[in-house]
Amino acid sequence: MTDVHPVPLIVVGVDGSPLAETALEYAIEEARLRHASLQVTYAYPVLASALTGSTGNDYYHQVEDEAKSFLQAIVAKAPSTEGIEVEWLATPGNPSEVLIEASGAATLLVVGSRGVGGFMGLLMGSTSTQCVHYSHCPVLVVREDH
Repeated sequence: MTDVHPVPLIVVGVDGSPLAETALEYAIEEARLRHASLQVTYAYPVLASALTGSTGNDYYHQVEDEAKSFLQAIVAKAPSTEGIEVEWLATPGNPSEVLIEASGAATLLVVGSRGVGGFMGLLMGSTSTQCVHYSHCPVLVVREDH
């Protein structure tokens, strides 16, 4: 019997904030050190109708296109990922829920301690706090003083 060790996976949440950029740098370095693959995830909100539970088709496509463009801008500014298997994802949904779900397959989740959540983030609890409490793997929270 042969031992097959799956490649570790590091998931990092990005949102365009300065701390998310730093979190991405940390995640890339960790992927190199651990010989891991990297999943860079940008979660974007999609509004659903309270009555039907669905989104308008035109609206959804516009939001999806904007999210993909936003992620491409992050890719363009990202440090080199040469030698690392990287998947860049723009995923609809609440950022903490998306990242917590992704953490189920990960060996490490990396997030910034402050993103672009604004006032609603203060009311609902920050993404990093939610990830620390509910993630399925260890979480590295990158703070401002790093």
